[in-house]
Amino acid sequence: MTPFIAEIIGTFLLIVMGGGVVANVVLNQTYGNGGGWIVITTGLALAVYIGVVVAAPYSGAHLNPAVSIGLAVAGEFPWTDVPSYILAQLIGAMLGAFLVWNMFKDHFKVTADKGAKKAVFCTAPAIRNIGTNFLCETVGTFVLIFTVLYFTDATLSDSQTIVGLGSLGALPVAFVVWSIGLSLGGTTGYAINPARDLGPRIVHALLPIPDKAPNDWGYAWVPVVGPIVGGILAAGLSLILN
Repeated sequence: MTPFIAEIIGTFLLIVMGGGVVANVVLNQTYGNGGGWIVITTGLALAVYIGVVVAAPYSGAHLNPAVSIGLAVAGEFPWTDVPSYILAQLIGAMLGAFLVWNMFKDHFKVTADKGAKKAVFCTAPAIRNIGTNFLCETVGTFVLIFTVLYFTDATLSDSQTIVGLGSLGALPVAFVVWSIGLSLGGTTGYAINPARDLGPRIVHALLPIPDKAPNDWGYAWVPVVGPIVGGILAAGLSLILN
């Protein structure tokens, strides 16, 4: 499997399972309806675990443009590979979102809450304050990327190893994402991944979902730029400390 295909499949699985748990909790007449935040954060963490397990041996399991850019800034990943990784991540995220919609199509039809239907695809702030929302996305992603870089610098000795979330290990990275969701995710829904938010947001805009909410493109840049800034800051601090 090529790194490009691995990033598509890994991100696809991340969104199928991650978007799936949100759909299961927020859409009407599912068995998981009303499961709450702990179910969503746990499901998203395990979604990351699944994506990393599959993609890590082939691509390093970035699954996230902020990871690819942050690692490139830190000198742990070639800049020439960043565009193809980001493209693969966006493709995988869009395919995953499309599948989730198909699986839960009947439940979208019986859900009146427009915000709940959009939440299956992308994030929205609990309280809209662009500055604070941006900070939250930046800090959450900083924690993720800095942890990956810390473990990478501490443990990798094989120069042929492709660095990414897989460098941390599937289970540890799942716990990191779970912790971020539980501690920091309640303000914005913690995208901490531009592909995870932008790809499904585009799919939401294109799909014939009945009575759906606006896509809120005025906010859409926050879960894209915030995570990238967080990744760059984590890489910068890593370079300073090393």
